Amino acid sequence: MTDQSPIGDNTAKDPDEWVTGDEAMTGAQASYLRTLSQEANEPFDEGLTKAEASKRIDELQERTGRGKER
Repeated sequence: MTDQSPIGDNTAKDPDEWVTGDEAMTGAQASYLRTLSQEANEPFDEGLTKAEASKRIDELQERTGRGKER
């Protein structure tokens, strides 16, 4: 499998491959994840890493339809 992304385009990079993925999630991630968790009636885990938060946001966006093109 080859990466067709332009050089420097991090939008398609797997969160597991992020250099800073094991750091605590950012304030923006926490805020958005808290909102998504409430909308999906799911618990909010404040101890997620950046990478884990990114994956959880993707998951909850799929469930709620929030953040997706309509």
